[in-house]
Amino acid sequence: MATASPTRDYVKDTIRRAMSAPLLSIEREQELTRAWCQEGDQAALEELTEAHMRMAVSTAIKFRGYGLPLGDLIQEGVIGLLEAAKRFDCDREVRFCTYAGWWIRASMQDYVLRNWSIVRIGSKSAHKTIFFNLSRIRSMIEQVDAGAPVARETVAAKFRVSAGDIEFMTARLGGRDQSLNATLSEEGDTERQELIPDERELPDVAAEDSIDLEKRRAWLSAAMDGLTERERIIIDQRFFGEDKVTLSELGVSLNLSKERVRQIEKQAIGKLRDRLVSASGEAPRDSLGV
Repeated sequence: MATASPTRDYVKDTIRRAMSAPLLSIEREQELTRAWCQEGDQAALEELTEAHMRMAVSTAIKFRGYGLPLGDLIQEGVIGLLEAAKRFDCDREVRFCTYAGWWIRASMQDYVLRNWSIVRIGSKSAHKTIFFNLSRIRSMIEQVDAGAPVARETVAAKFRVSAGDIEFMTARLGGRDQSLNATLSEEGDTERQELIPDERELPDVAAEDSIDLEKRRAWLSAAMDGLTERERIIIDQRFFGEDKVTLSELGVSLNLSKERVRQIEKQAIGKLRDRLVSASGEAPRDSLGV
C-alpha cells in the first residue's frame, strides 16, 4: 500500500522547524557524531538530524521542478539523512554535513527517478546523469550543428555518457505518460504494457552491481578523507553539488584567484586518483572524470 503524502500543514510546520533549528558549530557537530557513533546516544542523533533538516528542505525545494509533492521530497531527504547517520564513521576526518548532503541528494534523485514516469526511465548511472541534465543536454545538441550525429557524440563526451544513452533517454522522456492498460488500437486487445520489455536485472547481477557500487562509494569516501578542508570544499562544490559552482564563484567565496582554485582542484583530483587506484587496483572510472 502506498504511503500517503504529508499534509500541507505538516509540510509547513516541518519547513518552519527546519529553518529555525540552530546551526551547529564544527565542535558541537563532532561531539554529537561521536556520541551517536560510539555510544548510540539517541538524543545526540535527534539533535544532529534536527540541525541538518534545513539541508533536506533546501534540497527538496531544488527538486520541485520535477512535479513531485514537496512533502514527499522532504521525506526522502529525511531518509537520506538518517541513512547518512547510520553509515557515518566519526573516525574519518570528514564533516557530517558534507556526508549527509551526498546521501540527501542521492535519496531524492532515486525518488524522482522512481516516480517521475509510469515507465521507469532506466537505472544506469548514465541514465541518471542524463535525466538530471536533460535540459542542458538538449540545449547543447540544438546549438551544435542542429542535432547532427557529431553533436550528440560531442555532448555525450562532455557528460561522460554514450550517444546511444542520450538518444535512448531523450526518446523515453520525450512524450507524456500514457495509460499502460490502453490498447494500441480500437480493434485490437493488445495493451501498451505488453510491449514494454522487462529490463530488470537478474537477482545475482543486481546484487553484484549493488556490492560494486558500495565498494566504489567506500573508496571515494576514503579518498576524500585524504584531502584538506579546502580541497574537499572545492571538489564537493564542483562535482557533487546539485548546481555546479564555477571556478570564479569558488574563488570569491574562498578569497582565492580563479587560477589558484583551478590548481587546488587539479591537485585534489590527483590525490583522489592515486587513492582510488591504490584502493581498487584499477584506474577509476566515471569518478569526477579523473
